Amino acid sequence: MLDMKAIIWLENYLQTWPTTILVVSHDRLFLDAISTDIIHLHSCKLDSYKGNYEVFHKTRDERMKNLRKEYEAQKQYRDHIQVFIDRFRYNANRAAQVQSKLKLLEKLPEIKPPEKETEAVLKFPESEKLSPPILQLDDVTFYYNKDRILFNKVCVNANMDSRICIVGDNGAGKTTLLKLLLADLEPCSGHRHAHRNLRIGYFSQHHVDQLDMSVNSVQLLANRFPGLAQEVYRNQLGSFGVSGDLALRPVSSLSGGQKSRVAFSVMSMTNPNFFILDEPTNHLDMETIEALGEALNKFQGGVILVSHDERLIRSICKELWVVNAGTVASLEGGIDEYKRLVQIELESH
Repeated sequence: MLDMKAIIWLENYLQTWPTTILVVSHDRLFLDAISTDIIHLHSCKLDSYKGNYEVFHKTRDERMKNLRKEYEAQKQYRDHIQVFIDRFRYNANRAAQVQSKLKLLEKLPEIKPPEKETEAVLKFPESEKLSPPILQLDDVTFYYNKDRILFNKVCVNANMDSRICIVGDNGAGKTTLLKLLLADLEPCSGHRHAHRNLRIGYFSQHHVDQLDMSVNSVQLLANRFPGLAQEVYRNQLGSFGVSGDLALRPVSSLSGGQKSRVAFSVMSMTNPNFFILDEPTNHLDMETIEALGEALNKFQGGVILVSHDERLIRSICKELWVVNAGTVASLEGGIDEYKRLVQIELESH
């Protein structure tokens, strides 16, 4: 829930911390900045690695490759022995050799194939291209009370090729800006313009909390979008990695990341051609954040995203909007320039 300024401050602070820190995080770049060791929890085991997350990732990939090679070599050796046994099992002249090979097989250590990593799956629907203008705010002023104007004469524009990330301090008005773009809020002055065929898929910070916890994921989609075959709901959920028995478990029993996948599935049921996403990574693990970045890059519509996950921002965003002191400005230099300005501000305090 921290904004980027708070994350950068925390990185700086923890790097000078004199004693031990144990941290759980799904922010790869944050872990790269602060960690000296990684403990990987998987298959009811803990494996330790020296170095930060990037080093862990490379070392683990190398370890998995070596394990696969070792497994294949051992399997080939076992299969070779077994072929001999099967071929001469009933040959009296070779009985002694067969017995010897059987004993050799018994002495060989039991081998198990290396575990396959479960691949994160996210697949957004295809969408048709719309000709611009797509979505605009022209000279928009907005306030909840006149004593505190939240936005003053804001002009922004997004199209079908847009990959825009919105950053700014907590409380600066990022979510309010999204609601103005969605037409959930009316400007006090100025205008919102949207293409007549624009269908926005909106993922809010509280999307996960608003799911019906008493039903399973298939029933949830059927309740929201009645009248379709169960196979349609199943396929939709499967596009986001909620398949098999998982789709039939009560939503209340799902993890935060699994609930987010269900929420993505709900959002995509209307076949949107433009996404507005408010902090979509809050409950996601690293693999799903990577999958989200890939899915958004493949999506043919526009994307406006509020996020403080630097790696995701770098992987998809072509434009950075900074919300600050009643203004929304596109920042030349993107995330690197924003981080530089934040660092200067932190040092000045």
